[in-house]
Amino acid sequence: MKIAITVGLLFLVVQNILAQDVSPRPDYENVNITLTGKITDGLTDKPIPGAVVRVAAANTGTPAVATDNYYSTIKITAQDGSFEILHIPFNSQYNVTITAIGYGTGMRTINFNEPGEEETGRKSIITKALGTISLLPEANNLKSVVVTSTARPALQFGIDRKIFDVEKNITSKGGTAVDVMKNIPSLTVDVEGNVQMRNSSPQILIDGRPTILTLDQIPADDIERIELLTNPSAKYDASSAGGIINIVLKQNKRKGFNGIASVGAGTPGVLNGNISLNVRQKSFNVFGSANYNQSDGTTNERAYRINKDNGIVTDYFTQNSSNKRHRKFYSIRVGADYFIDSKTTLSFTQGFHNGRFSNHEDQDQQYFDSLQQLDYTGLRYTDGTGNFSRSSSRLSFDKTFKSPDQKLTADVTYNKGTRGSGSDIFNNYYSPDGSIYQPQSHVRNDGSGNDDQLTVQADYSNKINESRRVEFGLRSFTSNTTTRFGTYAVDNAVETKLPLSSNYKYKETVNAGYFNYADKWKSFQYQLGLRMEFSKLDGHLMDSALSFGYKYPEDLKHFWDALFPSIFITKKLNENQDIQLNYSRRIRRPRFWEVNPFIDINDPLNIRQGNPALRPEYTNSLEFNYFNQYKSGSFLGVLYFKNNQGDITSYSDTITTDVYKQLINAGVSPNAILNTFINAGYTNRMGAEFTVTKKFFDNLEFTYNLDLQYRQTSAKVNDLDLSNSGFYWDTKLITNYKIVTPQKSLFNNLSFQLIADYEAPRVIPQGKTKQQFVSDFAMRKEFLRNKKAAISFNINDIFNTRRWGTIYDTEDFYQDAYRRWDVRTFRITFSYKFGNGDFDIFKKRNNNGGANDDEG
Repeated sequence: MKIAITVGLLFLVVQNILAQDVSPRPDYENVNITLTGKITDGLTDKPIPGAVVRVAAANTGTPAVATDNYYSTIKITAQDGSFEILHIPFNSQYNVTITAIGYGTGMRTINFNEPGEEETGRKSIITKALGTISLLPEANNLKSVVVTSTARPALQFGIDRKIFDVEKNITSKGGTAVDVMKNIPSLTVDVEGNVQMRNSSPQILIDGRPTILTLDQIPADDIERIELLTNPSAKYDASSAGGIINIVLKQNKRKGFNGIASVGAGTPGVLNGNISLNVRQKSFNVFGSANYNQSDGTTNERAYRINKDNGIVTDYFTQNSSNKRHRKFYSIRVGADYFIDSKTTLSFTQGFHNGRFSNHEDQDQQYFDSLQQLDYTGLRYTDGTGNFSRSSSRLSFDKTFKSPDQKLTADVTYNKGTRGSGSDIFNNYYSPDGSIYQPQSHVRNDGSGNDDQLTVQADYSNKINESRRVEFGLRSFTSNTTTRFGTYAVDNAVETKLPLSSNYKYKETVNAGYFNYADKWKSFQYQLGLRMEFSKLDGHLMDSALSFGYKYPEDLKHFWDALFPSIFITKKLNENQDIQLNYSRRIRRPRFWEVNPFIDINDPLNIRQGNPALRPEYTNSLEFNYFNQYKSGSFLGVLYFKNNQGDITSYSDTITTDVYKQLINAGVSPNAILNTFINAGYTNRMGAEFTVTKKFFDNLEFTYNLDLQYRQTSAKVNDLDLSNSGFYWDTKLITNYKIVTPQKSLFNNLSFQLIADYEAPRVIPQGKTKQQFVSDFAMRKEFLRNKKAAISFNINDIFNTRRWGTIYDTEDFYQDAYRRWDVRTFRITFSYKFGNGDFDIFKKRNNNGGANDDEG
């Protein structure tokens, strides 16, 4: 919420209130008034969080003082724009004044003639619903053609989520969602762009719905905000044991015609462009955006291995790789809203995403005997290409009833896509004297696949009275995936298909329903929820009779496997402090690459294979939250505990003789490590997370995040005990500074952002990850009238240290390795906002060329 901006003013007003009073009419001294309502943007119809609502006597302008000292007659609207003011003393006439940064002031005058009939204890309560109150942007903003900013803070706290304004994150301008995630507290991103929240894999949603897009396929310029739900309620998909990251895309509904265009370039090989347009006329709103993103780069990887037999060293191995990569991504997104009436909206959005990428890798290998004498060397060359084409369609219906807190939404989302890949791998081996150690091997890979997802969902919510709320909904999700992958040994242009080849398909279905009930008891607010999910996965290897998958619950005796309760209990200590205790039970179903038995040989030292026998894991999550909003910032402290039963975790071992025989023509080392997945007995995570925001003066802001975690894993594979435990911590600092002066200056409206992130080593079942330090920097200059233009410069990974490393130490091998995916980049981006708030395609022109106000 915009509390960080308005709380200073609020403090002064409260000081003034404490010295004044509004005396109730003597005959109504036992009468209280309750006011409710919702504040929205008059042009976009979106709620305005952080607006300040004040109540004062109409005749004198004196602020009202609540009859109960615990309450205040000044309220700040919630994330959905709603407010509720309790214990207002009776007076015949009050003025309600609403203010918000960037908006004109709103006012309502309310008359009260007689007290109400509802009795609570000794006092009569008059409940007045003000409905929806719309505020218009300030006049100077309306004259401009720019989408204005309301100066909301970069980080906001909701009752069940943290909200990050992507517009504030200038280091990700011109990048992808991966760049956005790297700079958000509580999140870490590995070398391949996979994101984790508190060391768990969260579910990624776009606008609250599943997606087949990966993070690097989502343009950063299309994102409005990121919502983090560390412990989601029963309303959300139960397969979110690691939490939820909801990516909310931009959707402008401002009247008239407006848009923004940007173009950027940098090194190595960075090129990006984006344009977003919006037209709102009468009952229609049409919007669209197009994006292009290109990048190059050469990444380096390294591995050092000691192979053992019953703890005795048998040989050594080193590997150094250089990978030249080239990526191109295109996306187009269009949509339309039809406002059937003031409370009913029908919307449709359509997105198209395409990508092309290629890579050339040179890999230098050295093999040593037990005395560390060079045995032979290897050179491996890989040329690979890939592509994808994906589309996303969504039809939504939104209905608000008489009360703004009674709402029905329904939507259908369909995602579809194709993908393809191909590579040629050449392996050459030489003796120390340079002679050929063994003949060259050539492997060709050729793969393709199809994916589609269908989600149908309906949700209803109703706030029955000032404290009671119910919500319930139904959801059906179906996903189909087909993958065809062929691996061929090439010898004198003759191809032999290898056992590595795999053709498989699977279908996943999840049908669910949920119910939430919220109410108050004394000074406590609580929400009880229950979700039921019935899930099934059917997988088949099309070249054999092998099938894999699961069904939950398996039978009526295991009905508990389908139930996912959640409990939220909140106590308001005072106007600025809250404590909350919450609990939820979730499920994490195996992802398709975790159950797919296909063997990936792109790295001959570290090959990967899924485990068809994997089962879902269940998580019991408990959190205690303390939130304090103070004059110049906020503090959020969280104590959390997660118990993962059957935790899906990685497991590594040297390949067996049988597996090596399958790979003998693929140039894979006989001592290669096979990385797969198992169900551990359990994994417990106990931790504390602290997030502090602090504003100094008017221009300097800090956001600091610290996560401390102790992790304990109990796992066994046959007779091998993989149990491990240890302490882990990571910290992130985000600094924003903006120069704002009343005088015209070259440095006026110049912003700076510096982000630094450190991750300490973290235990894994057979070793630990390596520490990592990363920092990003950006600066942005806004200029021209009404800040319509801006130019930004950013450096991602200032010290070129973003790499992901692991150390394995077992009875069979020791390995110290790191990998990279991205490299340090420099980028300059120019953006320009344009439009016309008076644009009207329905206006006619008369014969004299003047405007005709009649509608067409």
